Amino acid sequence: MIVEHNVPLQPHNSFGIVARAQHLVRIADEADIAALLADAHWHAAPKFVLGGGSNIVLTGDVKPLVVKVEIKGRRLIEESPRAWIVEVGAGEVWHDTVRWMLDGGYPGLENMALIPGTVGGAPVQNIGAYGVELQDRFESLDAVDLDTGRQFTLDAAQCAFGYRDSVFKHSASGPNGFGLAGRALITRVRFRLPRPWKPVLGYLDLERKMAETGNQAPSAQQIFDWICAIRTAKLPDWRVLGNAGSFFKNPTVTPEQCADIIARDPKIVHYPMDDGSIKLAAGWLIDACGWKGKTMGNAGVYEKQALVLVNRGGKAHPATGGEVMTLAKAIQTSVYERFGIRLEPEPVVV
Repeated sequence: MIVEHNVPLQPHNSFGIVARAQHLVRIADEADIAALLADAHWHAAPKFVLGGGSNIVLTGDVKPLVVKVEIKGRRLIEESPRAWIVEVGAGEVWHDTVRWMLDGGYPGLENMALIPGTVGGAPVQNIGAYGVELQDRFESLDAVDLDTGRQFTLDAAQCAFGYRDSVFKHSASGPNGFGLAGRALITRVRFRLPRPWKPVLGYLDLERKMAETGNQAPSAQQIFDWICAIRTAKLPDWRVLGNAGSFFKNPTVTPEQCADIIARDPKIVHYPMDDGSIKLAAGWLIDACGWKGKTMGNAGVYEKQALVLVNRGGKAHPATGGEVMTLAKAIQTSVYERFGIRLEPEPVVV
């Protein structure tokens, strides 16, 4: 175990924000965690767990010890007539893992292709796209308690998955009295991929692809290719134009609230949910307020998708975390003043 000092974090966050870690340690396996927690100096030190850095906004240098998770490995651990169970190290790149599973004959994650970040970050955010969420394909995960060093396993119910939410985003002092934010380091994630495989196609962009191609029974590989094409056309590559993906959660409202908004804005994009609530497209709300393509400082709203905030300054003059959050708060104010809806950011602000 080697602790590095004064480490640049610009390469380790997809927004490309300039910041430094006062101290950083790389975790390649569980033995590195044990060594870290056995060190008297670092055991009690505040810690910040970092995966792919795709869902964070850095507003300054990071003072807690940055624990960079780089645990690798992918393997099929069980196969039955009902499912494949695949285990993946938390440090593996998410998109590469989706492609590896397809190549190995284990479909089921293709709708979530090209989501940035690492496998260990996926349960934290309960990532999802095009009709599939992580919780739909989740079996269990292994983690380590950074306070006690105890290793433990959680199933889906224990992870308390919600829309872009999980037990890992809440502190123990939260409203439900139980949370693992800042305390748990995820080491491995296991996925349950149902057999026989069934495509998930109930999404407008995919319906358009089927109509365009005339292919009404696409394979998992075809869906993967379609999703990659759709996302590439809509969303910026973070390696070229820094961003953290969708910056705001799609808000949910009651049918009565939705009807009130429709009376004023008939074109609002909305989706009925199974629980009776209505999900609104946050990108549409932001666009309706005139923010698409606008810039504040070196932070801007992507011209092709208003839900994405971007780093206009590149690597030479990158946006600061402060600029990103100033823009985000201005957008929140606009949407609230027009629609009475408070948008909630997806990324973690550090």
